[in-house]
Amino acid sequence: MSTRNALQIRAAVLSHYGEVAKRLGLNPPLMLRKVGLTTRMLASPAQLIPLASALSLLEISAKESGCSTFGLHMAEARLLSDFGPISLLLTHQPSMRMALQTIAQYRYLLNESLGMHIEDVGKTTLIREEIMSDYAGGTQQSTDMAVGVLMLIFRAILSEHWRPQAVHFTHSACTDLQIHRRLFGCPLHFDSDFNGLVCLKADMDKPNGRADAAMASYAQSFIDAMPKRGQSSVVQDVRRSVYLLLPMGRASVEQIASGLGVNVRTLQRRLDESGVSFSQLLNEVRCELAQRYITHTPHSMGRVAEQLGYSNLSSFTRWFTAQFNCAPTMMRERSEESSRLV
Repeated sequence: MSTRNALQIRAAVLSHYGEVAKRLGLNPPLMLRKVGLTTRMLASPAQLIPLASALSLLEISAKESGCSTFGLHMAEARLLSDFGPISLLLTHQPSMRMALQTIAQYRYLLNESLGMHIEDVGKTTLIREEIMSDYAGGTQQSTDMAVGVLMLIFRAILSEHWRPQAVHFTHSACTDLQIHRRLFGCPLHFDSDFNGLVCLKADMDKPNGRADAAMASYAQSFIDAMPKRGQSSVVQDVRRSVYLLLPMGRASVEQIASGLGVNVRTLQRRLDESGVSFSQLLNEVRCELAQRYITHTPHSMGRVAEQLGYSNLSSFTRWFTAQFNCAPTMMRERSEESSRLV
């Protein structure tokens, strides 16, 4: 049994799509119809829409506009207020670290498909982001948008002039990096092993001078009184953890249980109650990431194998062939041929 249900997200993730698309020479209503959406759907931020439709919309918009940085233009157009009531709660968190923890807690009100992992390394902090989806068309634009929106949150909490130490993308560099430099203002790393930001650890814990505990309490009470539609399940939480930890070589049931604050036995019992096993979820995510890395990154097969937890290429090739009935090199060749024909 597959756990890959048709995930839905709130229409708020496409805030300002119409204005960005029009500015880049597209017809927004026509583009929306191509993926089964309408302008009326996007008019209501709380409206649930298929994740695949949102991902597809951004990818085909980038292609048809000839703008390979469409996702970053979407991020640049966003305002913190687009997040709705949670924007007030974020603004009044005592630190950036607490703001990111708040995003994780209320992910169901923002973007349930987005995974985020925060790790302190010496004097720096790595913030990795990953889109959870088996959508075959790629996620470059949505991932770029997510990283750009993360910049918006950092600057809302710290300062509009704040800059990270570096920004990383798993995809190759675009020919025009003007918006990257304007939006991030720091060293850019492409063909990386992760998507996200690297910042100073001190920035994560710097006190937010604008934080008001009373306002934060009021905002949290308001949000907690809202309907809990779309809240995470244990299956979604485990899938999200696997997405983030597998490329780091840490996607063991022990590590994931610890990250979710439960012991292994409790996690396995909850998964059993949901009718799935940890190994099933691990294999499904590995399949989704394998297709993404092979068809949408220039990474070598050896590097792909390593990111998916295989110490040697032959073991990875055997697993891949059993899953997809073709060798990974053949899938890449077919993808490249398909791209040339479009």
